[in-house]
Amino acid sequence: MDGVLRGKQALVTGGARGLGASITRRLAGAGASVLVADVRKEQARELCDELAVEGRDARFVELDVRDARAVGEVFRELERDGQAVDVLVNNAAVDVSKPIEHLTAEEVTRVVTTNLLGPMYLCLEAYRRMVARGGGHIVNILSTASNRTWTEAGPYSAGKSGLRAFTHTLFKEAQRDCPGIGVTGIIAGGMETPFILERFPDADVSMLQSPDIVADTVLYALSVPVGSAVSELVVVPRKEPSWP
Repeated sequence: MDGVLRGKQALVTGGARGLGASITRRLAGAGASVLVADVRKEQARELCDELAVEGRDARFVELDVRDARAVGEVFRELERDGQAVDVLVNNAAVDVSKPIEHLTAEEVTRVVTTNLLGPMYLCLEAYRRMVARGGGHIVNILSTASNRTWTEAGPYSAGKSGLRAFTHTLFKEAQRDCPGIGVTGIIAGGMETPFILERFPDADVSMLQSPDIVADTVLYALSVPVGSAVSELVVVPRKEPSWP
């Protein structure tokens, strides 16, 4: 896959660590210039410096996906600089693992805004520009929680289920509006990343998969010829308990 994205610019939300960092590395390794969009400044800049040493092209963009105005300004600034986003990967996500009776309105708002509204804001800005240019690709990172749920996962499952529905709609509209635009939802099972291990430090890592496997799946979706479409992919650990 080396060089398959040469000449393309990608924006990866939550790109500073975990799955986001794995995706950033894979896309940069495939020749893309990667915008690492995150609220974690130090980790994002360290990753960009690491990639620069390897001869890759990545730069940090401070972005809170919950802020629709900030999202719009990122795209407007790129336009002013004569740049475009050819590949958008909506990866940023948060979770609050609590029974519903103990959740606060602020916690619900933070999870749903980050996991559903944030990606939608990014898609609104990216999609219309891709239509105008005649091509591009949007990848939304979903979860097994977009297909089923479990206890203590109410807001997370609601957000990911909503994002899956939005992704399916966007795929159908891209078929109508512009054959050159790809839209892919990737349902990813449990990964050995801070997203899981910080919340569940006693998790059995033998039940988890490497985020690099999911990043490879993203790269595969982006490498499919224009004449074909990958609307959704599922990649889960062999022992994934929440699928199907």
